Parts: sequence; structure tokens; C-alpha cells
Amino acid sequence: MGRPTVGDRKRFLERLNGALDRQWLTNGGPLVHEFEDRVAEVAGTRHCVATSNATMALHLLYMATGLSGEVIMPAMTYVATAHAARALGLTPVFCDVDPDTGCIDPRRAEEAVTARTSGIVGVHLWGRPSAIDDLGKVAERHGLRLLFDAAHALGCSYRGRPVGGFGAAEVFSFHATKVVNSFEGGAVVTDDGDLAERLRSLRSFGFGPDGTSQRVGINAKMSEAAAAMGLTSLEAFEETRRHNRVNLDHYAAGLAGVDGVEVVTYDAAQNPNCQYVVIRVDEAVTGIHRDLLMRVLKEENITTQRYFSPACHQVEPYRTERPVVLPHTERLAEQVLALPTGPTVATADIHRVCEVLRCAVGAGPQVTERFRGCEETA
Repeated sequence: MGRPTVGDRKRFLERLNGALDRQWLTNGGPLVHEFEDRVAEVAGTRHCVATSNATMALHLLYMATGLSGEVIMPAMTYVATAHAARALGLTPVFCDVDPDTGCIDPRRAEEAVTARTSGIVGVHLWGRPSAIDDLGKVAERHGLRLLFDAAHALGCSYRGRPVGGFGAAEVFSFHATKVVNSFEGGAVVTDDGDLAERLRSLRSFGFGPDGTSQRVGINAKMSEAAAAMGLTSLEAFEETRRHNRVNLDHYAAGLAGVDGVEVVTYDAAQNPNCQYVVIRVDEAVTGIHRDLLMRVLKEENITTQRYFSPACHQVEPYRTERPVVLPHTERLAEQVLALPTGPTVATADIHRVCEVLRCAVGAGPQVTERFRGCEETA
């Protein structure tokens, strides 16, 4: 899947040594504050609250906005979107996605509203923005909080505005796999000053400015070491974005004309970070299932991921507690495969991946029969 975007290692070590010299390693040090300022600048928001990871950022945001009862969200997302709500005693209510974008379908979201619904969480899948305006109208009609899981969407935009300033707040991820990483990390960005203050309190045990507990909080602070990595990786962001765009173009060219394999594309007007190269594999056309194709690639030492499969409503505890059928989500989850990309993936690597894919798809039925025979023998 490629390697983390590290950036200038010398600059990272300078920052880390500075933290060691100051002996200020956590609890809101200067590097964290600088990282928050830089992320807020990218997001076009007044506030950024950095956290230990994006799951904690979601958890804090659900707490800070006072969500209760049911929260509507797409099932086509990483389980953290749902788990962060479930851990607070909330009920994730999954609705179907737009079959073209993979993002939450506002019509299906509105159909899921009940008297117990308190909020809607949109997910910018693979960095492609949700139908933000339509979701806003649904939330307004029903008096609901609108939040966004923007884990994939740093630096992207929607109708000329940076992702980050929509809804009550949005959450970014800075996990090592992301286009900007802080080893592990996350952040909530918002224009709401009162919400930002609650978030800062909640991430530090519920303490107020005077250092005493004002509410029930948790420990979700970002360390200075993580911020040093985040700042250094962020400095390489635009270069990484350009490299990712070139990678995507090479994949699109290399897989052009392969029936049943579609490379997911991005709208240039949305300023995509192209963090993910995702293909959709239609077994009815290729004669080979996505999972088997993934196995063939693995045997060639090519690592891929199913982003996101199975979908959230297909895993525990959700499939048992609240069974639901989501046709578009299930079809998409059955087909998607993320291919290697990032600054360490070269053009020659992409050509090899495409060559293996074309060969496997071209021999689809024979490959399927071969692996079935191996499984029966085993």
C-alpha cells in the first residue's frame, strides 16, 4: 500500500530534539499548537483541536455536540465512525450510499430519521466530499446536528471551499497511512469557538483553564513527538498530492480497456489529494472475484486493501443488533480494492501492478478454477 509520508527526516529530528531540549513532551506543547494552526489554515477554519487519533476525535466530537439516541451514518466507512458512537451508548443507524460516489445518500438519510435521531455523520469517502448541501437541508429540516468524518479529505474542497468548515465540525485523521501523518493522530476542525473549548477540555480529562475538572473527559491529547511528525509530513503535502495524482493517472492508463475493472476517479474541481487509488472489480464481467484478485496480487508481493469491506452493517455487533439490507453499499463493498500509491510507489511499480491485474483478469475463469482446485486439495 506504499509507505508513510515522512517528509524531511532532518527537519523532523530537529523538531523532536527541540521538544527534548525543552523537556515539554505533551500537555499542549508548542509543536501541537503550531500543528493545530497549520491544519486550521489548510481547512479554512478558525479552530483545530488535535488529538491522539481520529477515533478519539470522533468520540470527543460526539460528546461535545451532545448527541443522544440514534446517529445516522453510512455503512461504507471505517468501523471507527460507528464504534466511536457505540462506545458512548449511541445507536449508529446505517443508511445506503449513492452508488456513484459511495458517499451517504441524503434521501436515504432522511428516510432513516426517527424521533430518537440526534445527528447525521457524513463521510467523505476516499476524499470525495459528501453531498454537503443536501445533507445540510436534511439536518435543518429535522433539527439535527450535522458532522463530517473527513479522515480521507485533508486539503480537498467542496464548491470552492476547503473541506473542514462544513457542518458543526469535521474530523481529520493523521494515521501513518494517511496523506499527512503524525504517526498516530487526529483533529477536529470547526468555526465554533464554544465547541472548540469544550473539545479542548474533553481531550484533557475534562479540565478547565484553571486545571480543575469541569466535566467528564478522557485523555486524548496529541504528543509533541506526534506533532513534530505531523508538521514535517504536512510540509511535504503538496508534493505528495502531486505524486499521488501522477500515480492515479498511470493506473488509469495502465488499466484502460480492462473490462470489468473501473478506476475510481476524482473531480479536479474538488482539489483531490488522491490518497487512495481504488478500483471496482465486477466479477460478472471479469470472471474473477475481487478477493481472489487480491490473493493473486499478494502472491506477487503486491499488498492491497479492501476499503471498506465488509461494510459496517455487515460486521459485529451491528449485523446482529440491527440487521439491515443496503444494496448499493453491499455491491460497492463487494467490489472495491485499494492499490499501492504514495511517494514511495514509482511508475515502474505501477506498471507491474497493472500487468499482474491485466493478466489475472484476462485469465479470470482459469485463475478461479486453479485456486478452487488448490482450496479443495487443501
